[in-house]
Amino acid sequence: MSPPPDQALDGRVHRFPVRVYYEDTDAGGVVYHANYLKFIERARTEMMRSLGVEHTALDAAAGVRFAVRRLEIGFARPARLDDRLEIRTVITKMTGAILTLVQEVWTHGDHLARAEVQVFCLNRAGRPVRLPPSLRDRLIALAGPAPAR
Repeated sequence: MSPPPDQALDGRVHRFPVRVYYEDTDAGGVVYHANYLKFIERARTEMMRSLGVEHTALDAAAGVRFAVRRLEIGFARPARLDDRLEIRTVITKMTGAILTLVQEVWTHGDHLARAEVQVFCLNRAGRPVRLPPSLRDRLIALAGPAPAR
């Protein structure tokens, strides 16, 4: 599966478009808060794909997976039905097994939400393991400061 054509890797910022559908909203046409987690998860997955890394291939080749360790999200404004969102993802820190990312949700130049996410690498037995060197090398190019608003 190839990545969506309108995503972009802009320096250290991965930009991923998402459209808000009816299923994403509450009765008032506002995006339900839990759906932001789905949007940012898709953006992280596509960021990895843009680096040539698919989760299933990583598991098959190196026996490693990712899990969310910690997530903090703050909301500034609501997204609404039919909005075209842009999820901006930056890796802000890498340690042996942990990636820390900042993911922001924007629409029409308006900042809607900001999440700080820690994911960790684990083996098939569920134990933390270091990032495989080949993956670490690809991610280093994206490690940098949080995106400017």
